[in-house]
Amino acid sequence: MSVAAVLLCVAAAAASAGLHGADLRRGPVPGLAREYTTVTAEVEVTADPRRTRPRVTGNHLARASVLVRGEVRGVLVPPADGAARAERALTVTRTPLLMIVDAGPSRDAREAGPRLGGAGRAPEPGGGGAETGGGGAETGRGGPKPGRGEAETGGDGAATGGGGATPEPGGSGPGGGGPEPGRGIAEAGQGRPAATAWLGLLPSTRVRVTGRLAPPVVGGDRIAAVLRVRGRAAPVIVGEPSAAQRFAGRLRGGLREATDGLRPDARALLPGLVVGDTSRIGPDLEEAFQETDLAHTLAVSGSNLTIVLALLMGPPGLAQRAERRGPAPRLGISLRGTAVLGGVLTLGFVVVCRPDPSVLRAAACGAVTLLALATGRRRSLIPALATAVLLLVLYDPWLSRSYGFLLSVLATGALLTLAPGWSVALGRRGVPPRVAEALAAAAAAQAVCAPVVAVLSARVSLVAVPCNLLAECALAPATVLGFAALAAAPLAMPVAEALAWCAGWPAGWIAGIARTGAALPGAGVDWPGSWAGAGLLLCVTVALVVVGRRLVRHPWLCLAGGLLLVVAVVQPPPLTRVITGWPPPGWRLALCDVGQGDATVLAAGEGTGVVVDAGPDPALVDRCLRGLGVTRVPLVVLTHFHADHVAGLPGVLRGRAVGALQTTGYEEPADQAAFVRREAAARGIPVTRAVAGERRRAGDLSWQVLWPPPSAPAPEGPNDASVALLVRTAGLRMLLLGDLEPPAQQALLRTPAAALIGGVDILKVAHHGFTLVPVAWEGRSQGGTHGRTDGC
Repeated sequence: MSVAAVLLCVAAAAASAGLHGADLRRGPVPGLAREYTTVTAEVEVTADPRRTRPRVTGNHLARASVLVRGEVRGVLVPPADGAARAERALTVTRTPLLMIVDAGPSRDAREAGPRLGGAGRAPEPGGGGAETGGGGAETGRGGPKPGRGEAETGGDGAATGGGGATPEPGGSGPGGGGPEPGRGIAEAGQGRPAATAWLGLLPSTRVRVTGRLAPPVVGGDRIAAVLRVRGRAAPVIVGEPSAAQRFAGRLRGGLREATDGLRPDARALLPGLVVGDTSRIGPDLEEAFQETDLAHTLAVSGSNLTIVLALLMGPPGLAQRAERRGPAPRLGISLRGTAVLGGVLTLGFVVVCRPDPSVLRAAACGAVTLLALATGRRRSLIPALATAVLLLVLYDPWLSRSYGFLLSVLATGALLTLAPGWSVALGRRGVPPRVAEALAAAAAAQAVCAPVVAVLSARVSLVAVPCNLLAECALAPATVLGFAALAAAPLAMPVAEALAWCAGWPAGWIAGIARTGAALPGAGVDWPGSWAGAGLLLCVTVALVVVGRRLVRHPWLCLAGGLLLVVAVVQPPPLTRVITGWPPPGWRLALCDVGQGDATVLAAGEGTGVVVDAGPDPALVDRCLRGLGVTRVPLVVLTHFHADHVAGLPGVLRGRAVGALQTTGYEEPADQAAFVRREAAARGIPVTRAVAGERRRAGDLSWQVLWPPPSAPAPEGPNDASVALLVRTAGLRMLLLGDLEPPAQQALLRTPAAALIGGVDILKVAHHGFTLVPVAWEGRSQGGTHGRTDGC
């Protein structure tokens, strides 16, 4: 019987995979993609559009795009012989594809030209050395950033073969919750940005687009082709979304509107907790959740649905007893009727939160809980989980390739198998029952999921269990109040805003836990990001469990081990300096390893440093500053606005007291200049413009701006407008040239400031060491060698 069942399941899985795989080869689209043909297609949107998050490529940001998954329902191919447009034939098909829509700046913005001037008032040339200062907190250790694990076969961006952008965290874009989904698209062509119109598309909407087909670069994904849509035109709607999707969109839009007035972290996180809308979550918050293994709270998970169902039906163990709890028995609803009502809620949950893989995983886990509530039999949960997984894989074989689906199943299995026994064992040793249950659940899920997470991130979190325990107490109230705000939004927005305000407090608590845990110097350790590394971590986990069972008998040993772990995570600076020798005593200049970019730190006292440029990656520059023990930054100097010098600015500002920002007056590229102003304005940090002749001091450190001159003609590019500094500290004289090109360096040597340059001790070569050094500099330095500064 068991063998027959296994064979039947295998046959069903093979048939389902074959049928789904045939969709990728059916119709004319795959052949047209192999020929890179330009076509006009009618596409039905199947998921909420997502905007990619641009990443730094060289000295600029790659253009952002909007990713839209859909199914081609009809394709119109231009005839090869150049016949009239009316002679083209519409081929009906049903082929999954991914549309990539250009969401970069408009041509007007790109051609507007550079803007001179900057935020704030320029200091008077030669102005007296103004003292700067500040305070703050946060220390740590620098180092290279591990791979974050955008799996090449799993992400939309990987399937497209590039574009230089990373998709934003899973979940829907802002359009998924537009207050008027059907009408907002028509208005988009009348002045609204095209990207907003694309992001406003709801699933089941039909659009007509013209673009160039291409095959997916990475095989094994659920798309047959990629359709690149060029230009800035809004989509042409040929079919409105279904009534269910319009209603779901109205609910999602109401929740977004209700959360508009919350603090930034709560405003970003709450829609993700409730309906899976993670479009507001920024890179820094996302990374904090990944570092602490709290990423499952960034979007909808099975626990969210479990909480709502448990409120309706009560605890699983009392489901079949007379004393069962929850509002359902109080309203006189029978057990069977309660289960049916729970099924309706689950179905509505899938519709509102979209049937994406993450939501389907949540629904499957919720279905397991629903079965427990209906039967009250714990022993039936494992077969129920297996059945749910089997049905989901048969429904969508591509889930078998999803790391998220694997993690969800592993975590649920750990909660059903390991956690109960561990909870009982802790209870026998005097741990309070509720504390034992929470601790066992967090430890079991972490033990089982950590090897898979290590494959994705090449890192093991040391703060995952405590962070999950602290976040768990806020997850239920945030979820319940968030769902209440979701339901109230279409009826009474003031009530929804009040509920969202209440839900914002626990949501903010969860975000604060993630940020605090990620900011700890020893929050995680690097680990081999391979399946061999996963096997090694699994062996280590088993060994820790075996040793831990013996250690719990000796409280003092447990206390000593806990203290050692705390010291390893917190890494007090005095102790770290003694053990590692970093930072060296009396350090004056540090060049941070930020990859292809610049970030220089000048010591200005204990825990204080002036930062010149921020590099391309916030995480890398943040770790560098934490490793140096810098908690106060009296001034951040951004030599120019190329992304490899300014994109890491959030990492410099993270958890530190920053006195002011100073930039060049040549605000180009304009998008990066606007980014710097937004970051400064969000934190109330003044921005000034550097002008040659300005002098400043912070502690024993002093510096003078040598370039650009106050009344210089427009430079040929951002590099030639770089701020050049002459720095003096502890008897050393250092020259920092930014990215000045050789002609601008020669021009600097012809200014009166050239007399100050002779005999400098340290020359930081311009442009990451790539730019040739004019011969004139060789006689003005004290000797030594120069080269590429990256990695120093």
